[in-house]
Amino acid sequence: MPHRNPALTVDAVITDPRRGVVLVRRGRPPFEGRWALPGGFVEYGERCEDACVREAAEETGLEVEIMELLGVFSDPNRDPRGHTVSVVYLCRPTGGELSAGDDAAACRWFGDLSGVSLAFDHARILATAGFPTT
Repeated sequence: MPHRNPALTVDAVITDPRRGVVLVRRGRPPFEGRWALPGGFVEYGERCEDACVREAAEETGLEVEIMELLGVFSDPNRDPRGHTVSVVYLCRPTGGELSAGDDAAACRWFGDLSGVSLAFDHARILATAGFPTT
């Protein structure tokens, strides 16, 4: 019987004390039109840390430095496409200009997340990072 393994993903919680947290508006399913943390799939042979920095740059235009590991989120139902495990890092911007790229329809800083329609389990991740969504 062949192995079925979850897909490995990363998410970046990019924070700034004055501006809040960066979110991207998803430009494609699932959750098209909802806001999400920048992130994506880890490529074969790529370190999770490198994937996080790459995905942040591709989706937001920002260069980031990883500050610490926030956690690993592995609920089998967190992504309707199938079982994904996300390694999530707290990051700070170090350069670049905020602009939507890759599959992001938009991106911006959020100081207040009240009423923001979030994708996946990102409300839980943001609450873990100290950004309540209600």
